Amino acid sequence: MHEPLDANTLHERRRAHRQARTRRRRLILLGGTVVLLAAVAVAVASSGGGSTPAAHDGQRSPGSGGASAKATGAGGSSGAASTSTAAGGHATGRPGDAAVPVLMYHVIAPPPAGAPFPGLYVPPDEFSEQMHALAAAGWHAVTLDQLAANWREGAPLGAGKPVVVTFDNGYHSQYSQALPVLKSLGWVGDENIQLTGLPPSQGGLSSSEVRGLLTAGWELDTQGLNHADLTTLDQTALREQVQGTREALRRRYHVPVNWFCYPSGHYDTAVVEAVRAAGYVGSTTVVPGWAHRDEDAYRMHRLRVLGGTSGPQLLELIDGTRTNPPAPESYGT
Repeated sequence: MHEPLDANTLHERRRAHRQARTRRRRLILLGGTVVLLAAVAVAVASSGGGSTPAAHDGQRSPGSGGASAKATGAGGSSGAASTSTAAGGHATGRPGDAAVPVLMYHVIAPPPAGAPFPGLYVPPDEFSEQMHALAAAGWHAVTLDQLAANWREGAPLGAGKPVVVTFDNGYHSQYSQALPVLKSLGWVGDENIQLTGLPPSQGGLSSSEVRGLLTAGWELDTQGLNHADLTTLDQTALREQVQGTREALRRRYHVPVNWFCYPSGHYDTAVVEAVRAAGYVGSTTVVPGWAHRDEDAYRMHRLRVLGGTSGPQLLELIDGTRTNPPAPESYGT
């Protein structure tokens, strides 16, 4: 038999009982809250609402079917053609074997009276007809850097038949007449400029026009300092024409300038070696034929397009020169 409790002890026990009951209620409420939050989390995850920050920013995770990285051309500052090209797609890693005609143009205008070389003038309507004839026959324009990337690492050149459209000497009409035609077709050209070429007052390209060509995706290459016959120069002058010009153009326009174009087509072994030593990828001649991977990159064929050539005649010229023999060891000497 227990002894009766005094008033103080009874009061303390009742207070402890109330506190214990309050703690039990709080635990019950807390447990219910945890269960509710867990249920909400499950519901959110099931509905797809748990997106990652990348998805929230409008980006896609790898393999989600998003757009591929933007293709770049070969005109990076490193001087090497990019693996991802303007033609679209990526290199296979295996050398390609594309054979490509390289066309040569000069002035895109009617010949003035008494012009010493009237055949080098192609009127704008003839040029437009020629380019549209090429397009209708399945051709499309690429750059020499893109061609080199195909030969080196299998970089794609786009659907259809690739052709390179080159322009010599830096004439204003190449900007005012040729650029709009090529741009309307989504094509690019290749400008072989001289460092000290014709001033704008005499029908030459201005620096801003050269930059306009580059903005339109054209490739900038060179014929040297001033269209001199390189085969007649000593080593110092030859180096200035070839290496000095490349360095100056790269500084001025911030493009690789990977290709050399022999002025008047003249070259010999010393000129070829100077071009190679200056770091050019290759060089073009005036010897008719197509450009082939298995031939000397420093003696590449080109096809001169003369005034009076119709669109169908240009197609015949291209078709008839595919298998011409390699360019000679020297030319014009």
